[in-house]
Amino acid sequence: MRKILQSALIVALIVAACPPAHASDGAKTAPTQDAPNPDGFHLPPFPADAHVSQSAEVDGRALKYTVTVGMLPVRDDKGDVTGQVVFTAYTIPGKDRPITFALNGGPGASSVYLNFGAIGPKRVNFGVDGDNPSDPAVLHDNPGTWLGFTDLVFIDPIGTGYSRALVSDEKATKLFYSTDNDIKYLSRIVYDWLVKNGRMESRKYLVGESYGGFRGPRITEYLQTQLGVAMNGVVLLSPYLDAASSDDENVSPLPWMLTLPSIAAARLEREHRLTPEAMAPIIEYTRGDYATTLMKGRADPAATDVMIQKVTALTGLDPVFVKRSGGRLETQAYLREVYRAEGKLGSRYDSNVTAWDPFPYAPHQVGGDPILNGIVAPTTTAMVNFVTQTVGWKYDGRYNALSYDVNNLWHEDDDANKGAVSQLRQAVANDPHLRVLIAHGWDDLSCPFMASVLIVDQIPEMGDPTRVQVKEYPGGHMFYARPASQAALLQDVKTVYGAR
Repeated sequence: MRKILQSALIVALIVAACPPAHASDGAKTAPTQDAPNPDGFHLPPFPADAHVSQSAEVDGRALKYTVTVGMLPVRDDKGDVTGQVVFTAYTIPGKDRPITFALNGGPGASSVYLNFGAIGPKRVNFGVDGDNPSDPAVLHDNPGTWLGFTDLVFIDPIGTGYSRALVSDEKATKLFYSTDNDIKYLSRIVYDWLVKNGRMESRKYLVGESYGGFRGPRITEYLQTQLGVAMNGVVLLSPYLDAASSDDENVSPLPWMLTLPSIAAARLEREHRLTPEAMAPIIEYTRGDYATTLMKGRADPAATDVMIQKVTALTGLDPVFVKRSGGRLETQAYLREVYRAEGKLGSRYDSNVTAWDPFPYAPHQVGGDPILNGIVAPTTTAMVNFVTQTVGWKYDGRYNALSYDVNNLWHEDDDANKGAVSQLRQAVANDPHLRVLIAHGWDDLSCPFMASVLIVDQIPEMGDPTRVQVKEYPGGHMFYARPASQAALLQDVKTVYGAR
């Protein structure tokens, strides 16, 4: 399995060398709270859970809610605390309120992007063309929040946000930074929060973004079968479901099938022609003649010539570039080529978001991703101020919005290359009432929508073909940063939550 970071949320971070950085601002990781680690350093204890009352104006009505920032311990088989997971919860009193648990991806991303970008009651501007890292990190009411119909719990995995391992890096890699144990301890955090807050009987939902989309089906199935907690619905935003779908690029047409529709969508959007109706024939061409021609290879030169002409017409790219690429548009090469005349780069996460190319004459891209370069500062500033000042959870350690260290330590278990589609199928089969919404931005080249379309088309209907659906919206990986796309997502999500 290729390193997950390269196609999930923090792909471009690996272009820069970074020394190890841990959750406590110091250079060492400690094994227990307020106790010496093997190197003699101490970690200050976390404060007690903190609460504050807030309100947000949504659809002309005031939502009054309580924010809680707190910690749940992670214990090993002997009962020793090996880690501490920090969460941010938004709750409104009500007998029948559902509860939704939210996780981002990476691995190495905190949940701040779902919290302050997609579904929390407040948001900060980031992720669209024109946003800058130095812009004021001002929180404002989020018209796309889900708090109107569900309580929200945002979970920061170990090593992200303020969450921390209390063991050495070697032990942390085994206990937390691996594809299997990641699912086990995060599932237990969901279970523990429900027990602690008396919410076991509530309707329960899970939302995962990017690598959180890999986590989502696995956590859902693990909770069902191992911990006895059944989800009512799952929402996967720009999910990374199946690593194998983009492997074997020397033979399989899949890598090129997944990205061509998103590249064509970006061109349509630049020309103000992007609609589902305009995309439909492109999708059909991709899964039909395009795939067939790629499989034929040099056995049918005439078909290849026709395909190259078609790809050129769909993308608007230089015909010479398309021909020399064999109609197979490698993502990073495309992102340089499409804006080369302007001296800019497109983002892997939304190819219509650009930044200046600091090294335009280098043979390969040297600078980081335009979106990733711009989102760390505003989200970190907003979250640190919110937690420590607004909520009053006083802790002066480092907040990791995106952690290089977690990704560098990440370990892929033997079955990681199988993705999460098997668990998705099993979870849906286990519960005839479980509903799944998979949502993508048309322009996303990190987790292309076409992968989910092809995956879901192979899943048995299991009584109701609408129980697992794929929806697409204008925008990229964080399509919810666009108000119109966020509003459309909100309506589709309400349908999932309204189904009984």
